[in-house]
Amino acid sequence: MPRARAGPLACPVTERRLRVGVAGLGRAFGVMLPTLAGDPRIELVAAADPRADATQRFAAEFGGRAHDSVEALCADPRVEVVYVATPHQHHAEHAILAASRGKHVLVEKPMAISLEECRRMIDAAERAGVVLVVGHSHGFDRPIRRTREIIDSGAVGAVRMISAQYYTDFLYRPRRPEELVTAQGGGVVFSQGAHQVDIVRLLGGGRVERVRAAAGAWDPARPTEGAYAALLGFAGGAFASLLYSGYAHFDGDEFCGGVSELGRPKDAGSAPYGSARRNLQRAKGPSEEAALKQARNYGGAEHGRRRSDRTSPPSHEHFGLVVVSCEHADLRPLPDGVMVYGDVEARLDPLPKPEVPRAEVIDELYGGIVHGRAPLHDGRWAMATLEVCLAILASARGNADVVLEHQGAIAP
Repeated sequence: MPRARAGPLACPVTERRLRVGVAGLGRAFGVMLPTLAGDPRIELVAAADPRADATQRFAAEFGGRAHDSVEALCADPRVEVVYVATPHQHHAEHAILAASRGKHVLVEKPMAISLEECRRMIDAAERAGVVLVVGHSHGFDRPIRRTREIIDSGAVGAVRMISAQYYTDFLYRPRRPEELVTAQGGGVVFSQGAHQVDIVRLLGGGRVERVRAAAGAWDPARPTEGAYAALLGFAGGAFASLLYSGYAHFDGDEFCGGVSELGRPKDAGSAPYGSARRNLQRAKGPSEEAALKQARNYGGAEHGRRRSDRTSPPSHEHFGLVVVSCEHADLRPLPDGVMVYGDVEARLDPLPKPEVPRAEVIDELYGGIVHGRAPLHDGRWAMATLEVCLAILASARGNADVVLEHQGAIAP
C-alpha cells in the first residue's frame, strides 16, 4: 500500500499565504490558474516567460513582478515557491535551479523525461531542505483519493484488478514541434500516461514490478505515440490494464456522463465533433501550429474567452473510465463521487462539489511547507511513476516484458 500520508484538508486552512512565482505561463499555468488564483493559501507574486504579453498581463492582473528568465524569477526574494510549468524537457533544469536558490518546488507532470534527471531533482531538493511536489496529475483528484480511502477502510477487501481507459483528441490539439518528438518528452505516454499511471499506482498499492505494453504512432504527420495499451503487475499480486488513445475519434468523456476532464459539462456550446482536426487545418506548417497554441495560452488572444479559464467547475475532474475490482466490490470514481458495486447492493458515495479546483495539490504543497507533512506526490513517488511510463515505451519498442529495477528504492 502507499505509505501513510495526511489526507486532504476538509477545507483550506490559511495560517499564512505561500508566495508563488510561476516559471512558464503556458497551457499548464492556464489550467492551474483557477486553483492558484482561487485558493486563499496562495499569493501569486511573480512570473517568468519569454512572451512579454504574458508577463505584462500577469503583472497587471496579479500585481506580481514580471521576469524575462527563470533565473531572475528564482533570484527574486519575494518568491517562496517556484511552480515549474515550463516544457517537459526543461523541468529538471528549472526545478534544480529553484531548489539551489532555496525555493520550494511545485513541478508539473511528468517530473522529468529521464530517471537520472529525477534523481538530480530529488538530490537538489534534499540538499536545500526544500519541499518538492509533482503535480497536477489526476491522482490528486478527490474521487480517486476517496476511492483509496474506501480501499484503506478494509470494507471492500483487497484490490485485485484495475481497468483504466480514456479516449481524447490529445494528439490533434495545437502543439509545438518538440511535443511531437518522444525523445523530448512528446507524445501521450509522457503527457497522459503520467496521469493514468499515477492513478493506478495510488489505487493498486504503489509498487509496480512488471510492465508489458504496446504503443501506436499511426499518423505520419504527428510522428509520436498517440495511443498505448499496458498491463502492469503490482507487488502483492494485483494487476492493472491501461488503455489510452489521443486520436480524436471516440470521446472518453462519454464514460463520465458527458463531463469533461476538467469537470465541466459538455453541452450544446461545446466544440462540435471533429473540431480538433479541423482546427489544425488552419495551420500551414509547424510555426503556424505553434502560434495557434500560443493563442490559447495565458496572455494569448483566445485565453480568457472560455469560462474554464477563470471559474471553478461544477464537478470534480476525471481521467476517463476507472474501475477497481476488489474482493467484495468494484469501485468506480466519477465526477460526483464513487460508485460502490458491492456483493448485495450498488450505491453512490457522493462528494461535494469542489470549491476550488485541484485544491488537493495545494493541500500537499501547503502541508509540506507549513506543517512539515510529507507529501504523497514527492520526488520519489513521481520518479516511480516516470519509471513505469519509460517501461511502457521500452516494452512497446522491444515487444517484451520489462521488469522494473528501481521501484523498491523509489516507491512505497
